[in-house]
Amino acid sequence: MSLVLDPAAQDLLFREARTANTFTDEPVTDEQVQAIYDLVKYGPTSMNQSPLRVTLVRSAEARERLVQHMADGNKQKTAAAPLVAILSADNEFHEELPQLFPHFPQAKDAVFGERPVRESSAALNATLQAAYFILGVRAAGLAAGPMTGLDFEGVRKEFLDDDHTPLMVVNIGKPGPDAWFPRSPRLAYDEVVTTV
Repeated sequence: MSLVLDPAAQDLLFREARTANTFTDEPVTDEQVQAIYDLVKYGPTSMNQSPLRVTLVRSAEARERLVQHMADGNKQKTAAAPLVAILSADNEFHEELPQLFPHFPQAKDAVFGERPVRESSAALNATLQAAYFILGVRAAGLAAGPMTGLDFEGVRKEFLDDDHTPLMVVNIGKPGPDAWFPRSPRLAYDEVVTTV
């Protein structure tokens, strides 16, 4: 074996993990979400940026507001999931850099003083953190249903502010009946990897 990670863990995180489309009604607790975050916060980002923000949609009223902004094919899934998270990028993440990147506290202004630079970096690094979040959900024995079929501007106006850019909505829970679509193909190693 070329991988150190136990084969069962490989299956849990990758090979057997799928995007869930239905869920049981078993609740997802705040403690589970905190355990997920406390694991995935260690994933690497550029200059230790931490622009990911997670908005948990728990109340029925908030869920109804969110469902209105989902694409038609995602409305029912979002309405029925035990927990829904809006993942967004904080475009003012640079304010935390003196704490998170203490050996170069000037990066806050020297590198990220201009808003377009921050927005680009926030989008890249928060998306990377969102991928870690999905793996963390799987590591917790739950299934994730990440979706980008939504009205991004509507979600931003409804749940966020001008300093936050929505990236995706993730349904979270234990998979329900007929949760999986057939797995789509993946590219082979030789189609992706080149050596120079």
